[in-house]
Amino acid sequence: MSAAERQAEVGQGTGSVVEQLRERIRQLQAAPRRYLAVLRTGLEAVDALLPTGGLPLGQSVELCGEAASGRTSLALHAVAAAHREARLCAWVDGPRELYPPSAAALGVDLERLLIVRPKAPEQRIWAAVQLARSGAFACVVLDLTRGVSSSERACRVSPVEARKLADAAAKGGGLLLLLTSPEAPADGVLRLRTEARDAEGWSVEVVRSRQGGAGARAVLPWHSLYPSLGLEGGGRLLDVAEGLEDATPDFLRDTSGALRNGLGILGQRPGRDAPMPPMRHGLDAAFPPPAH
Repeated sequence: MSAAERQAEVGQGTGSVVEQLRERIRQLQAAPRRYLAVLRTGLEAVDALLPTGGLPLGQSVELCGEAASGRTSLALHAVAAAHREARLCAWVDGPRELYPPSAAALGVDLERLLIVRPKAPEQRIWAAVQLARSGAFACVVLDLTRGVSSSERACRVSPVEARKLADAAAKGGGLLLLLTSPEAPADGVLRLRTEARDAEGWSVEVVRSRQGGAGARAVLPWHSLYPSLGLEGGGRLLDVAEGLEDATPDFLRDTSGALRNGLGILGQRPGRDAPMPPMRHGLDAAFPPPAH
């Protein structure tokens, strides 16, 4: 075989390989996206509720619930999961209620968490958009539960602002978590509702999902959210219903002789009801009379 024939045969082989690669690329592009990048919360029961097996990256997800329903703790679990992968996160703390020691107790690496506390309520959306659009953070949490003061209500997100947040998450490729209240929900692609169930624990329900799975719910014990409570044996969160008086330690009870009713010790008002010691001896000692 001549050199020209061998070169022609090699060229035909290379062309067939290129055509096979092109066909494979076309098949992959035409196939539906079944696997999406997700951020797992570390709570298996919560991740099992989600259609993608975790919180989807590149989208805005809403955690809606009343106060003390577990919404903030669930967001902290997601942040801790990102930190375990050595990734950065940001937290836009609108109400200024994020307590760093409690976050660290749930596994949050404070050195990898940027806390932003805008002075004006209208700056929250802007800050979250800029953080999510930058692409530097795997998870950005936006707390919209209420205003800076306790008297302010939850902040509502307009449709235009919701679109900006969704576009920023899609462009940056990170997870955008919106903490909202039932009276002021946002427009997240995925909405999870958290609810406290007293001693039973807390529940998570998929209220809204564009990937399916709406209506799924899981009830979890409190120790799954707060392992440091030490309730793995099925104990109750608070035991104050029975025997409250007997459960009080003796050293905390006031004795009858130590009661104060606003009138002084033993019900007396020094200087009025009880005689005061004479001050003559003290004055004589301080200012002795002149010697004659």
